Amino acid sequence: PRCYVNKQLFTVRVLKGEPAELSCTVSKHDVTGTWFKDGLKLTSMDGVIFEKQGLVHKLIINKAEDIHAGKYRFEGGDIKTEAAIFVEDPPQVDQVLIKNLTSVPTVAKAGQPVKIKIPFEGRLPVRATWLKDKMELGDSTRIRLDKTDTFTMLSIASSERQDCGDYKVRLKNDSGVLEINLKLLVIDKPQPPAGPIKIVESSANNITIQWKPPKDDGGKPVQRYIIERQQVGKNDWEALGETPRSCTTFTTNKVEEDMSYYFRVRAVNVEGSSDALESEEVKAVGKASPGAPDPPEIVSASKDTITISWKVPRKTGSSRIVGYMVQKRKKGTVTWMPVNNGPVADKKLKVTKLKKGLQYEFRVAAVNAAGVGDASEPSKPAFACDSTKAPAQVQGLKVSSSDSTSVTLMWKRPEAKDGNDVKGYEVEMKSSRNPNWTKCNALPIEATTYTVKGLQAETYFFRVRALNESGPGEAVELEACVKAAPPVVSPRLLIDDKVKTFLVIKAGNVIRVNIPYEASPDPVVTWLKDGLPLSSRATIKTEDGTTQLRIKAAEFTDSGTYTVELQNGLGKKETFTFQVQVTDIPQPPGPIQLSENVPNTVTVTWEPSASEKWERNLYYTVLKRESQKGLWHVVGDLIYNNKFTYTSLIPGRDYYFKVVAKNDLGASGSSETVHPWRLRKIKADFYIKPQKYRGVNQNQPPRFLVPLKPHVVITGSECRMSCAVGGHPPPKITWYKDNRDLSNDPTYFFTNDFGVCCLIILGVSKIDAGEYMIEATNESGRASSRAFLAIKGNS
Repeated sequence: PRCYVNKQLFTVRVLKGEPAELSCTVSKHDVTGTWFKDGLKLTSMDGVIFEKQGLVHKLIINKAEDIHAGKYRFEGGDIKTEAAIFVEDPPQVDQVLIKNLTSVPTVAKAGQPVKIKIPFEGRLPVRATWLKDKMELGDSTRIRLDKTDTFTMLSIASSERQDCGDYKVRLKNDSGVLEINLKLLVIDKPQPPAGPIKIVESSANNITIQWKPPKDDGGKPVQRYIIERQQVGKNDWEALGETPRSCTTFTTNKVEEDMSYYFRVRAVNVEGSSDALESEEVKAVGKASPGAPDPPEIVSASKDTITISWKVPRKTGSSRIVGYMVQKRKKGTVTWMPVNNGPVADKKLKVTKLKKGLQYEFRVAAVNAAGVGDASEPSKPAFACDSTKAPAQVQGLKVSSSDSTSVTLMWKRPEAKDGNDVKGYEVEMKSSRNPNWTKCNALPIEATTYTVKGLQAETYFFRVRALNESGPGEAVELEACVKAAPPVVSPRLLIDDKVKTFLVIKAGNVIRVNIPYEASPDPVVTWLKDGLPLSSRATIKTEDGTTQLRIKAAEFTDSGTYTVELQNGLGKKETFTFQVQVTDIPQPPGPIQLSENVPNTVTVTWEPSASEKWERNLYYTVLKRESQKGLWHVVGDLIYNNKFTYTSLIPGRDYYFKVVAKNDLGASGSSETVHPWRLRKIKADFYIKPQKYRGVNQNQPPRFLVPLKPHVVITGSECRMSCAVGGHPPPKITWYKDNRDLSNDPTYFFTNDFGVCCLIILGVSKIDAGEYMIEATNESGRASSRAFLAIKGNS
């Protein structure tokens, strides 16, 4: 940095160890200039060079150190000017160490201790802060933070996976901030595979299991999985095999029919194997043949051929169905004859070589690896003859009546076509629980109405077909819902943790309370507030087993005790009561008054907040500051009356007070004093009996044993500038700022304890920056000392 001091006053900030230069230009070549530092003439100084180049006089500092900080003055000819140098010494860390910490993560194995030590340099005090994932760290049972004047260290007694993350070290002093980012990686064996273990396939010969990779691989990739098996009833686990990390399924054929097993899986990385994930009991099922299919349907018929079709049985057994065996018999006989020699893969078959005019029945059995399953029920009888046209659809199918266990259907006859008269009707039904159609009548229905009985409370589907000699016609479908008679249930409130017995609502917000219940028939619901009916602002909504209280914008008058009552025809009454407290941020307190009821104290009284009328948990906080520029500090809290006495007063200082009201929702605005409060500073008379000396003159001119030093202070904080003065008789002390006498300025406080002199500024601001001088005078002479005060803003 370079500063031309002849133009105006400059403050030069230079990093410690860096060069600095001050220069001044005079008007004549023959001018001999003189440099001063902190009021003392400079003839020589370590690390300082004086140069003159024509009209320019220079003061050069090759390498700035703390001793070079201070106020410099140049005098020569008609030039007299000043400048100040501040030596900045921010925290510094070796660059090689920073590169090693930031470029490569610090790696540790789980359970091992971790120590990260960072030596630093810089002007003390240096504050060291450690952060992990942007959260500040503190000492705990495992983690310790150490800090000295030369290093900071993070120590973890036994590292865990949770210690992994991004760490930041922040070093800060008055000259600056240094931040170092680093990573810590803790490696461990993986967590168990994610469960549960699923059974993909279980048969008499094979069991296939499946799992998911572990949620935490321990910081190293999973290499493989180890699978083990234990037979139920035994203690030993048997190793079955391994799978690579990309495969999370395993099939074993080391099983016995109808035996049960447990399986467990472990994940393995370079650090070892995880704990095991264990399955539930798994049984190797035996072989099973298929169940019986539904009766086959008649698709078409001719004089010597009938075509039938069927569906897959609901129970297919333990293996895949490979085909079907079909049998036939003449109606009225008991002997079934095979139609096909081997299994038919299709689910439809054209049966040929039938005798014309005879009536046949058919049945089907499924075939799998276990063999031939059970045969179906017989199909409807069918004639081996050329078919006639099927009847048309019935007309106007509807529900004529229903109750909790039956539905009565009604329809009209279809129109007769080509003389094909209807011989009867067939009714079928299915429900939401059973999707298969079942017949409701064993014999054809002659009437056009039918009642289906024995129903339960659910949705049913019905269809009706007309029948003639050629078979059934196209069906007409209808949906009907059967409602069961509700059982009688006494009123009961379903109160759980979601229903609160005490509610605090901010004024203006919505009050909404839902109370669930059960009752049959529906009960009469009554709401009361403090034993009386609700106001017109309240809305009650009751439906689907819940009754709701809603008030759109809460007011203070809505506070109180609310009761909901349920009652139905059984005569039993059920009630629930809860409290509602409507509150808000308090109103500010009234005006403040100050009085000195007890010597050297001040009693603060104030008018109560208007919120005291409705707020039960209101209290007050009293704050003070010692100047109009100072910071507020709490001196009294949790005050439940309107008076507070403050005793820690210092005579001669100005005090300001303010009071705020508080409750659970926050603080009110403040009520502040208008004028400062000051105790008079009583000057004590001191009398010192002079000693008598014989023949020796003890008078000494003033001299500064410890001079003033420059200060750098943050805005709002307290500043103390001190020095030590000697001389006899004791000299008179006078303070100056920028050559202005401060004796009568109440902003500043002065002390003189046996020659140790101090100037105090309670809360500094930018206008306090400048040059301060202390002058000591007695009968034998005069002495002075100067120093510069610089102000930094809050960061």
